[in-house]
Amino acid sequence: MAKVTVDGIEVEVPNGVSVLQACEAAGKEIPRFCYHERLSVAGNCRMCLVEVEKAPKPIASCAYPVADGMKVFTDSEMVRKGRRGVMEFLLINHPLDCPICDQGGECDLQDQAVAYGMDKSRYLEEKRSVKDKYMGPLIKTIMTRCIQCTRCVRFATEVAGVPELGATNRGENMEIGTYVEKALTTELSGNLIDICPVGALTSRPYAFVSRPWELRKTDSVDVLDPVGTNIRVDARSGEVLRILPRTNDDVNEEWMADRGRFSFDGLKRRRLDRPWVKVDGKLKPATWAEAFGAIAAKLKGLSGERIGAVVGDLTDAEAIVALKDLMGALGSRNLECRIDGAAIDASRRDYYTFNTGIAGIEEADALLIIGSNPRTEAPVLNARIRKRVTAGHFPVGFIGPRGLNLTYPHDWLGEGGQTLRVLAEGGHRFNEVLRKAKRPMLILGRGALTRPDGVAILAAAWKIAAENNMLQADWHGFNLLHHFGGQVAPLDLGFLPQQGGAAISPAVEALWLLGAEVDAAAIPAGAFVIYQGHHGEAAAARADVILPGAAYTEKDATWVNTEGRVQRGRLAVYPPGEAREDWKIIRAVSEVLGKRLPYDSLDAVRARLGQVNPAFADGGFAPHGCTDLTGPAGDASAVSDAPFAPVLQNYWQADVISRASATMAECARVYSTPQTQLAAE
Repeated sequence: MAKVTVDGIEVEVPNGVSVLQACEAAGKEIPRFCYHERLSVAGNCRMCLVEVEKAPKPIASCAYPVADGMKVFTDSEMVRKGRRGVMEFLLINHPLDCPICDQGGECDLQDQAVAYGMDKSRYLEEKRSVKDKYMGPLIKTIMTRCIQCTRCVRFATEVAGVPELGATNRGENMEIGTYVEKALTTELSGNLIDICPVGALTSRPYAFVSRPWELRKTDSVDVLDPVGTNIRVDARSGEVLRILPRTNDDVNEEWMADRGRFSFDGLKRRRLDRPWVKVDGKLKPATWAEAFGAIAAKLKGLSGERIGAVVGDLTDAEAIVALKDLMGALGSRNLECRIDGAAIDASRRDYYTFNTGIAGIEEADALLIIGSNPRTEAPVLNARIRKRVTAGHFPVGFIGPRGLNLTYPHDWLGEGGQTLRVLAEGGHRFNEVLRKAKRPMLILGRGALTRPDGVAILAAAWKIAAENNMLQADWHGFNLLHHFGGQVAPLDLGFLPQQGGAAISPAVEALWLLGAEVDAAAIPAGAFVIYQGHHGEAAAARADVILPGAAYTEKDATWVNTEGRVQRGRLAVYPPGEAREDWKIIRAVSEVLGKRLPYDSLDAVRARLGQVNPAFADGGFAPHGCTDLTGPAGDASAVSDAPFAPVLQNYWQADVISRASATMAECARVYSTPQTQLAAE
């Protein structure tokens, strides 16, 4: 540890940290443009100048290491003059775009120019102009504003793993851009907007839409991928205009995937905003009373054995427990939440969660990925894997399609089940790598469990974990990676077939679909279908009654991410039209059916969640080990030789919200079209 004095305040910091970090430890704010806590040090903006005793000139504090006994001055006359000079140089060519710039009001350059710059300029020369670059349908560029801080270059290379941005030319002629003009091939491109300290990179869908002081900001959780990214929903006049990530080092650090960030325009398209009832074979608008009456007329005389319920991948925990209680009151055991057919064993929580934890990836020292593509299934989690790989000494083995670009080097072990069987039997060369590691881990993709041999695959993966040092008293290296933010909660709440029940079977005469996009062909012919959800797709078209629900930004709700962490989302805007929160709809139906549920408030529903599973009361996730090595049911040797295939074929349109989004439709078009054809267009 080194003792450093900053403006008379003595602090003790680890050896090797920068002077800037020491100043922040002393509570002093140091301006910066190029420096970012999660990126490598560039030291090229010089805005972070400070004075060090006995130094002949100001130093760049971001790139200068501390020394024991060092005395630092952050507000001396030398420092003030140095910062004013740097700011003057930065503004020589920066255009006066503040009135029309989307970064206005939350721009680092604006703030620091006022706080540390001069009140006048001595330059009368013409400003330079730079051609805007094309970076895809999500990023708008105004490169004349660029100050060459290179944050975007370092993020693309170091975090996203796509070294497609860089600087060309030198000095005043330097320009940042893609070497060949094309769309950035990363699912994390929206983070470039957040880290750009000026208005050079802004959101194309948000261009000229609003000013930050006009927006109502609400903390929530992204449910469009399994990470459970902490987000802030910015809305105005009842409409979501922007979604940004919030910092949570245990979950998403400060990054966010593009689908969750940019698909919000799908929240106002193809919405179900009023009840519908099928009359004479055609769906017709109805009142709530008419919709409830149609449900009561069908269900009241029906035995529980003839009623089934299925919940979808974006459903909140409150609605799930309410529907489960209603089905229990009706005597139904026909429940299902695995609409993708995944062979998940829910008898133990660690069979279906990411037990290492997302942050725990950084503690691991070997990784085996089975039938999963984390880059498209969970881009933020994939960035955490890349972070661990770049730290060194982290071998990654991969079973899946050959030639897949995961953004980090990996050892391709094979395409399918034959490799998995050999690993389970302990006869593969990668077994030795795992056994030598102190904290090895594996990631099993949920998509791998949707195959006919899914039960055997789950058993084989657990066997590999148990026999290769992954299950220890203080370390749990078995991880199942889900696809969406609503897939763990129903497993926690036991929304599964009970005592031989089956939600979708010829015996079912009434089927309740709670946000579940079940293939219409799989629904029994003649079954009475109740569809409750916020977007109308094939399942809604098959329904006899439609009940309009609320999307994740339109309700106070509880979500569980892939690691089992319980998080709360909050209402940012009200549901459109006559749509209501899902648990309230189910509670109202129970009254009509004469099976009144025993809760009338959100707090009461959440108390019920804690009764069903204590995880909802204590937060759900804490780092843990594994002492019971008993595996899930299944024969590991029964895995077929079939290769693992990607389940999410189209990252940009993987859920009902993104499929309704015009922005995501454009992304799907751009990233499925050869770049040569786009250039010709």
